[in-house]
Amino acid sequence: MKKLVCAGEILVEIMAERIGQSFRAPGPLVGPFPSGAPAIFVDQAARLGQPAGLIAAVGDDDFGHLNIERLRADGADISAITVHQGAATGTAFVTYESDGSRHFVYNIKQSAAGLIEMGAEARALLAGADHFHVMGTSLFSPEVIEIARNGIEAVKMRGGTVSFDPNIRKEMLDLPGMRDALLFVLSKADVFLPSGPELFTFAEANDEESAVREMLDRGISTIVVKKGAQGAVHYDQSGRTASPGFVVEEIDPTGAGDCFTAAFVSFWLRGEAPERALRIANGCGALAVTKKGPMEGIASLAAVEAFIETARTGAPA
Repeated sequence: MKKLVCAGEILVEIMAERIGQSFRAPGPLVGPFPSGAPAIFVDQAARLGQPAGLIAAVGDDDFGHLNIERLRADGADISAITVHQGAATGTAFVTYESDGSRHFVYNIKQSAAGLIEMGAEARALLAGADHFHVMGTSLFSPEVIEIARNGIEAVKMRGGTVSFDPNIRKEMLDLPGMRDALLFVLSKADVFLPSGPELFTFAEANDEESAVREMLDRGISTIVVKKGAQGAVHYDQSGRTASPGFVVEEIDPTGAGDCFTAAFVSFWLRGEAPERALRIANGCGALAVTKKGPMEGIASLAAVEAFIETARTGAPA
């Protein structure tokens, strides 16, 4: 199987226990949970049996080791995760509003995550990579942007492929070098996976079909527009394939998009038809929201297939 590599932040997530709870007053919290979009992506890919590794950095603390042990247990390549003494692992504190929105308090750039570098272990990991995945949220500093550029160029030089999930928050667009970095990644991407309106951040058109055509004309071979609970739509030069989502009780939406993306990219790398890749990806995204914690709903391929069969027949597989 082809090996995929991602680079970016590892952190722990600590969540408010009650809907409507504010961090401006004391209140009950739950966590820590292993997290970070690249870590979630790599963990889900590994659980599906896809060779996957992560270039990242954590502190030599309980939060860092919590993440490393989760990734190791799920089969990910952790050889390029650097452990820094004297630096704290990144954190994200989360509150939930009654309308479904979330509020985050982050410590990423000033944490160990900001110390990611292209060391010998990272170069060795890239030397065996067939595919490089980029998360827009990970491009939070010039240093990480440079690692992404190096990763893309190293993999492309050997005939490999690149996928790009913009997953970008509006406030990040004004960070120094961010727009140029996003456009560079997009220019190298073989697979582009925007969530709904993110598509229009990169296209001049104001409707989905026209915006997708614009992206395909730029040379991107595959576009998947993620639509959350409504499923996803796959586009390439041969046409359009839509796949509905699954009905589940949502406990925590964090990480669902990363799990979807990991599954789709993994099955795209295996040469699977869009219908199957989307179905597995939608299953992973649905299962991800059924447990509290960004990685707690990550499932193996057997579990995802059993879930899909149950949804299809209405009875356990």
